[in-house]
Amino acid sequence: MNIPKELKYTKDHEWLKIEGDQVTIGITDFAQSELGDIVYVEVETLDETLKAEAVFGTVEAVKTVSDLFMPVSGEIIAINEGLEDTPETVNEDPYGKGWMIKVKFNNPSELEQLLDAKAYTELVTG
Repeated sequence: MNIPKELKYTKDHEWLKIEGDQVTIGITDFAQSELGDIVYVEVETLDETLKAEAVFGTVEAVKTVSDLFMPVSGEIIAINEGLEDTPETVNEDPYGKGWMIKVKFNNPSELEQLLDAKAYTELVTG
């Protein structure tokens, strides 16, 4: 299982790459492997400002549909439109080309609630 050390994580199995006052968000390698083959990613919240824990989209796999939760409050400033045509990219490259949204966050203190790679590894391996 791939858990890059430079990223932050949530208990909902999302990863965050922090760059200044923006974060790139996607689902973890663990999440995509649990979901199985991803067939559809829906994010219709571009330019919306959402609170942490709000649903920003859904990911559909062959077996199930899962909500995607905002790990931090902020405005969604970009979505990965490439996932519309090739949702399987999330399975193939969850931390790279499989990113889902970019958010301009407005409450830096929320970043303190995130897990580091060690804590996330403990969460998923028990």
